[in-house]
Amino acid sequence: MWTWLFESHGAAHDAALIASFAGRRGREVLAELLHLFPGRSVEELYQQAISYEHGPGAPVVAPVPGGVELVRAMHEAGLPLGVATSGQRRYAEGLLTGLGVRECFGAVVTADDVVTGKPDPEGFLAACARLGVPPEAAVGFEDAPAGVAAVKAAGMTCVGVTTTQPAEALVGADHVVPDLKEVDVVPGPALRVSGG
Repeated sequence: MWTWLFESHGAAHDAALIASFAGRRGREVLAELLHLFPGRSVEELYQQAISYEHGPGAPVVAPVPGGVELVRAMHEAGLPLGVATSGQRRYAEGLLTGLGVRECFGAVVTADDVVTGKPDPEGFLAACARLGVPPEAAVGFEDAPAGVAAVKAAGMTCVGVTTTQPAEALVGADHVVPDLKEVDVVPGPALRVSGG
């Protein structure tokens, strides 16, 4: 969506600039880059970008390998589960419902629920508070540098997942795995991370 936005305005961009949106609230990144879009407002650009979500050529949304199974296993083990996303509520709820796991999550904190987005820890701290879990006892799974920074700033353990970013971009993650098939629920309840 971000690439299409830049292209539609003839704005200079490269892979690194597009990657800077990963894990962050789109409006916040657009505010930093507004100089590339003379005469446009953040809200106008944001609405244009999200209009591409279901447009022709949009990639098909698919779960991270092992993700649905891991969520269900953790839920069945009685682990409190939450989501802290930089996405909008409608988008997040739609994905969770579409994957058939919405009922597994006791807290869903979205971009709509926080004052400051990732890398600020506000979203993760809010999810922990809603679940009644101290951050130091929580594990966050993240695929973006801003998310890893937010998890660590919240005082949580971080599992970096290299589905959208290379391992070297997930600096600070306690464990790094290629997908969620590398994580198992073990009696306790606890998690075991293979690989990273």
